[in-house]
Formats: sequence, structure tokens, C-alpha cells
Amino acid sequence: MDRLRHMSACNGNVIAIINPAAAAGKTGKRWPRIRRFLNQSVNTCDEVLTEYPGHATELSRQALRDGYGMVIAVGGDGTLNEVAGGFFEGKQALFPDALLGFIPQGTGSDFRRTFGMGTDWVEACERLSGTSSRTIDVGHVRFVDHYGEDAERIFINVASFGCGGAVAKAVESTGKRFGARLSFALTTLRTLLRYRDQPVGVTVDSRDTENLHITNYAVCNAQYFGGGMHVAPQAQVDDGQLNTTIWSGFNLWDFVLKQGQLYRGTHINDARTRTESVRRLHATSADTVLLDVDGENPGRLPASFSIIPAALRLKV
Repeated sequence: MDRLRHMSACNGNVIAIINPAAAAGKTGKRWPRIRRFLNQSVNTCDEVLTEYPGHATELSRQALRDGYGMVIAVGGDGTLNEVAGGFFEGKQALFPDALLGFIPQGTGSDFRRTFGMGTDWVEACERLSGTSSRTIDVGHVRFVDHYGEDAERIFINVASFGCGGAVAKAVESTGKRFGARLSFALTTLRTLLRYRDQPVGVTVDSRDTENLHITNYAVCNAQYFGGGMHVAPQAQVDDGQLNTTIWSGFNLWDFVLKQGQLYRGTHINDARTRTESVRRLHATSADTVLLDVDGENPGRLPASFSIIPAALRLKV
């Protein structure tokens, strides 16, 4: 229990893991008010605060081992990713009967958009009451981390490589002080000033390797990323498939002039965009091609992506 040293006495079956740094520190300030509504919805909820990157995964796994039936992520997509990561060891679901809940409080919080949810914490707390849940798929990626070591993690929203990885790295450095859409848009503009399509070799399912030059290659379990870009309008979180969206030949002016298409989802009709459904893919490159995994930049190619069908129970 030492890892849960911020946790109140364990007198319930629900625990909230809060990232106080989410939304540029606003989540920590809001938490006392959120807590009041959450306790009304779930009767009793224990709590613990994260202290460093990766901490939410440790806390989530320990809470599940200690018998909590529902773990609630309070923060953005990165926090949600880490909390969900505690439910898994590699591709193995360790706690198949446990529930994942979330109160979206990050800058972008793109995952909730697929379900038509807003960021109002009162509504989010109300959704956590009752007994309803939904079983969803989870993505898994093996990759090379920033230290050159093999690594793996799950993703429940979107993973991508190319420009998306470069943007994720830049956003981590500069922050999101202008809000989700504007922060990601400005960072994308700055990135595209220097970015050129990168060569990658991609093997999809059992097909032969295809050599491509890509602006960005998104591997999607859900539909949105980048502060509201509708990257994969056809993606479903429970169809046992990953939806890929491949952009080639896009540049700064395309983003400036056609960004409305990205947010509406009509970009998939552009001749330079390809989409398809896959179950697994492997990508390599002689270049340093960066990854974006649920809004974070954990490493680079080579990377292997796959779907874990019906792997997680989501509280809705």
C-alpha cells in the first residue's frame, strides 16, 4: 500500500487516480469540486494523485491487485492511457472483470469525443453511477523507446507515426497553454514548416511489405486525435479492427487551407489520403520516425501494432 500513500482508507470498491498536472494544472485545482459530485455518484470513492510520468500505471495496477472493482482516470488522454495500462501485462488482460472509468479533464481529451461526451465533470460523474458498461478493444504497440530499448504499451485511442509523433514531441516540450485545438494547431504548423514526408516500410496483416513516403500514418482504435481532428471517422472501438489513415504529400499550406476537413473528417475523401481496416501492422524506417501513442511520444520506429479484441470494460 506504500505506492498508494496519498490514498484515503480503503473503504470502497472505487478509486480515482488524478493527474493534478493535467490541463496545465487546472485538474488539481478542480479536483475538490469534482470529488463532491463523484462521491454522490459512486457513494464512496478513494483517491490517489500521480507524481511523475508512468505513475498512473503503477497506481492502477496496485489498486486492481488490492481488489478495487473500478478505477477512474481523472485527467487527459495520457492519464487515461496510463491508468488503462495498469489493467494489462503486455497483451494480457490481468483483471478482465474490472471497470475503467474516466472523467476527461485534459487539454485535448480526444478519446471521449468518439462517444459524444463533453468535458463537464458533473455529467462525467453521473455516467459513472449505475451498472452499465461497454466492452471495447485495445490497441497494442511494440516499439523502440528514447533509450534505444525495446518497449511496449497499450493504446485505447490513436497511435501514429510521422508528423503526429513529431507534433506530440513538440507539444510535450512547449505545453498546451493555448488550449487543445489551438495548441495542437500551432504546433502542427511549426512542425510542418520543417517536416518532409518520411520513408517507411509497412507490412499489413499477411501482405507483402509496401514502401511509402508518409506525412502521417495513424493507427486508430477510436476516431479523434490532435485536439479534435476527426482522423478516422469510420473507426469503432468494438469491431476487432484497427482503422488506419495514411496521409502522403501534405504540407503546411494544406493544413492551413484544409484544416476544416481534418476536423470534420472529410479529409478521407482527399486523393492523398488512404484508409483501411487491419488487425496488425509492422513499420520500419531508415529515418528516425517518431511515435504518438494516445497523445504522448514514447519512442520511434520500428514498431508493431495489433488489436486486442474485447479486452477492456469501460464504464459508460
